Amino acid sequence: MEVLDRHVTSLDEGGRFRLLVDAITDYAIYMLSPEGIVTSWNTGAQRFKGYKPSEILGEHFSRFYLEEDRAEGVPERALATAAEEGRFEGEGWRRRKDGSRFWAHVVIDSIRRPSGELIGYAKITRDLTERRAAEKAIRQSEEQFRRLVQGVSDYAIYMLDPDGNVSSWNFGAERIKGYRPQEIIGRHFSTFYTPEDREAGVPQTALDIARAEGRFEREGWRVRKDGSRFWASVVIDVIRDEEGDVLGFAKITRDITEKMETQRALEQAREELFQSQKMEAIGQLTGGIAHDFNNLLMAVLGSLEILKKRMPQDLSLTSLVDNAMQGAQRGAVLTQRMLAFSRRQELHMEPIDVSGLVRGMMDMLSRSLGPLTVIETSFPIRLPTILTDPNQLEMAILNLVVNARDAMPSGGRIMLRASEESLPSGKGPLSPGRYVRIAVIDEGEGMDAKTLEQAVTPFFTTKGVGKGTGLGLSMVQGLASQSGGRLMMKSSLGEGTTAELWFPVAMMEQVTGVTPDRPQQEDNAARRLRIVAVDDDGLVLMNTTLMLEDLGHTVFEAMAGPEALDILRNQQVDLVICDHAMPRMTGAQLAEAIRSEWPEMPIILATGYAEIPEGAGIANLPRLGKPFSQAQLAEAISRVAS
Repeated sequence: MEVLDRHVTSLDEGGRFRLLVDAITDYAIYMLSPEGIVTSWNTGAQRFKGYKPSEILGEHFSRFYLEEDRAEGVPERALATAAEEGRFEGEGWRRRKDGSRFWAHVVIDSIRRPSGELIGYAKITRDLTERRAAEKAIRQSEEQFRRLVQGVSDYAIYMLDPDGNVSSWNFGAERIKGYRPQEIIGRHFSTFYTPEDREAGVPQTALDIARAEGRFEREGWRVRKDGSRFWASVVIDVIRDEEGDVLGFAKITRDITEKMETQRALEQAREELFQSQKMEAIGQLTGGIAHDFNNLLMAVLGSLEILKKRMPQDLSLTSLVDNAMQGAQRGAVLTQRMLAFSRRQELHMEPIDVSGLVRGMMDMLSRSLGPLTVIETSFPIRLPTILTDPNQLEMAILNLVVNARDAMPSGGRIMLRASEESLPSGKGPLSPGRYVRIAVIDEGEGMDAKTLEQAVTPFFTTKGVGKGTGLGLSMVQGLASQSGGRLMMKSSLGEGTTAELWFPVAMMEQVTGVTPDRPQQEDNAARRLRIVAVDDDGLVLMNTTLMLEDLGHTVFEAMAGPEALDILRNQQVDLVICDHAMPRMTGAQLAEAIRSEWPEMPIILATGYAEIPEGAGIANLPRLGKPFSQAQLAEAISRVAS
């Protein structure tokens, strides 16, 4: 009875096992005879192989293989392996009933009696087509990404292990940093940092920040294999696994040296533009002040001249007048410097041999320096001709030499050099072309960057109170600018200063186009003329009238252009002397109106400005620089009156 119960129980367990196997739909589970004949078939086998039990039981399992696999004996080798080793496991293409293929994972286990006799095989097949397709897609994506990263040439993209050693290397990294993969993989990424950064622990700090915050991003200098440096933009991202452990770092480096240099050049251009606009505004203001001051000095100097001539010859009185005139003349020099800075000073342009001009100045320069300072010159035998005002150039050189002397309180050596230079396109603030460079070099205290930047600013001086107006370098800058050149200053503390005047080489047509002044007409000095004096400033007009009448001329006063034209229409006039900067009708416009009605009328334009008035024939008008003395006025009249 007990044996029967065990048998019944065994049958019941076997039945439950068959029900369990038959219920599985995700796996094909079936039995094979020792020869490979299918002897059982579950629902899973029917679902993804397509055969009903009646269609496949008794058939050889090789029908699930591809023809080429059958031809090569793949099914037989699988059974032989299972029989010999007890198990066969593999993957490969299999065929469904409808002829379609699927990728299968196959396990074949041999079944033996306790005596070891082979009675068949248990075969389990799983359809992995979708998983294989997904894995293939992943592999393709990874390969595409790898090729993409490897093909990038503008960025160095590479991986680091948790310790910072290089574990991958793309083409961009090789191009930018110069290392081949076999030269750098396995080495620490601190190799790319400068010695000072390595000493400061910058590489490890970068990894620590990336590990703590997930990302590190900075810019800084990096070193290539050949030792050269480049400015890099660096991003380091930490890579973690699902548990949060650090697997390594992804590092991207970009060479932005060119971008940085471009940005620096742009900032420099902006700064230069700002300085140019600031200096232009200061120049406009300075020129306006100088013009008004000139008018005041005209009244003072002219009145003092007439007073000195008419007052009794009392030494105590004349000395006072002389002092007043000297003070006014010093004021006139100051206005000339202000006008030179603002580029409104009238320059008498002449072709100049710089070497000859400086040789002629050497005695004066030596006397100006004193016994503690030595001046040395270095000039080529011949230099090209430049076009500028020789008197103003002498004053500019003297100014620079005196500044150099003052920078060496204990004495020293001043070098005065000249040379011909050629500037290519796009080099420096000057236009391309040929230039003559005059350099004054001292061994003095020098200037820091801030002082150097302000050196040519009007009224800025490093000298003590009463020892400088702060307009010397401004005047030099104005002269150079009006002549088409530039003043350049180079200096650093403790290493002296170099001041360079650059003048463009004069073209042949410029040299031949400059005509010398007409000789004075001594015979006309005694002529008594009927003169119209025009000026909108009453003090200047009165002063001019007094000087003209003192010279014996008859004067008609006018404070505006239309008033002067009315006088000309009603009086016989020999000469017109008019101010240029007048409201509503300028002196140049008045001159044009006069020429249209009285073409032969002599006209003198009184102005301290350098602007050439516009209009046909007006540019060549004789001009009398303000403030002028009675002698200068008489000389100007003698030049034009015939």
